[in-house]
Amino acid sequence: MTRRPEIEELLEAVAEGALAPADAAARLASLPFLELGFATVDTHREVRQGAPEAILGEGKTIEQVVAIARALEEAGASSILVTRASADMRAAVREAIPGAEEHELARAVWVRRDVPEPRGLVTVVSGGTSDGPVVHEVRIRAELMGVNVVVHEDVGAAGIHRLRPALPDIARADCVVVVAGMDAALATLVGGLAACPVIGVPTSVGYGSAHGGQTALNAMLASCVDGLAVVGIDDGLGAGSVAARIALARCGP
Repeated sequence: MTRRPEIEELLEAVAEGALAPADAAARLASLPFLELGFATVDTHREVRQGAPEAILGEGKTIEQVVAIARALEEAGASSILVTRASADMRAAVREAIPGAEEHELARAVWVRRDVPEPRGLVTVVSGGTSDGPVVHEVRIRAELMGVNVVVHEDVGAAGIHRLRPALPDIARADCVVVVAGMDAALATLVGGLAACPVIGVPTSVGYGSAHGGQTALNAMLASCVDGLAVVGIDDGLGAGSVAARIALARCGP
């Protein structure tokens, strides 16, 4: 039981006399987490924040990731997402949970169980093709939270005329995410055009003086644009979550 509607149905059943309070208490007893010994799985996060806990594959064994994913599924999560997952890890999750999907470039594997009908729009633009892994991490997370996503890749400042086809989607978006490495100039350019909130995602893409994304991060933080917020280097998951919440909030209840 990970979602607010399920808890509301439970309480309504008690109020109507269809379920004994003791039985309802027994069902709620597993909230808000499951203890697996090596991990404490937050099954209540979707109730609090509207999206289930994501699983970071890096630093975990395949067995640990599969166990956490199964725990979330058994708890009724609307979706299960594993990020930064190796090919072997993705294959193991797909074997363990029927219906799992994967995206090789994003290194992600996920399961859709009861994802809400999409509302709102997040537009994602990227500086270059090399930013693709982060771009699609943003997209997958936002889509699993119930948001429409449009992606325009490789429209960076080195050939800014390439941004033109993306302008209508930027104009109608509830939130724009700009993914860029190197000098990250695209974030300032888009931030000066969009009427909605813009989230900058600096990536670790770039040659020597890019310093693994530090230059892009500092450039975004130092932008002259008003209304540009910035997440950490390569944090597609975080940007996708924030962008989806903004889009859903702009759509209303």
